[in-house]
Amino acid sequence: MARILFIMTGSDHWTLNDGTTTPTGYWAEEAIVPLQAFEAASHEVVVGTPGGIKSPLDPASLRVEDGDHYRRIDAASPALNHPVPLDSVSAADFDAVYVPGGHGPMEDLAVDAVSGALLTAFRDAAKPVGAVCHGPAALLAATRADGTNTFAGSTITCFTNEEETLAGSAPRAPWLLQTRLEEAGVAVRTAAPFDDHLETDGDLITGQNPASSASFAAALIQRLG
Repeated sequence: MARILFIMTGSDHWTLNDGTTTPTGYWAEEAIVPLQAFEAASHEVVVGTPGGIKSPLDPASLRVEDGDHYRRIDAASPALNHPVPLDSVSAADFDAVYVPGGHGPMEDLAVDAVSGALLTAFRDAAKPVGAVCHGPAALLAATRADGTNTFAGSTITCFTNEEETLAGSAPRAPWLLQTRLEEAGVAVRTAAPFDDHLETDGDLITGQNPASSASFAAALIQRLG
């Protein structure tokens, strides 16, 4: 049995480029589908958030098929309902780390030094690091002492600029995830919008969008053996 740390957003809003906010949080499919897959494979999941608050569920992620199912899991899951503060966590106590998306990570994890340091520790220990959709925003906070990004030179995927545009969010976004990651020196490979797509670069496993959640979970389970 492996122990997997979920680093999850604590933000219930996303600040737009005009200074207003819109409700957000974590995207249900991206957290709950891997959570159920890992638990079914007898792995232990521990959720860590900034301040140890319960990660808010993005209401927009419930306006799809299985929304009621996701809501019930969110309400009942011990892992989701009893998160630990990120500053109480050590990478040494876990076998892998995963960051689900939603626009929440764009608000807090992208600039959270504690989360970034944890991701760097997992990377340096050659333990699997995973992220799906907007989850790779957390990679932006992972930096070295010289200011370079821990994951610079790596190849990943993420929610693309094209997908953000098709979803209607790009004109309001203060910055675009694909662009910001590329500026940090991370290579972003993309597939057709909203297609299931994974990228694996050593111990780094990323999924492009919510449709990649199940494939990501299967890939990490295989990696963990």
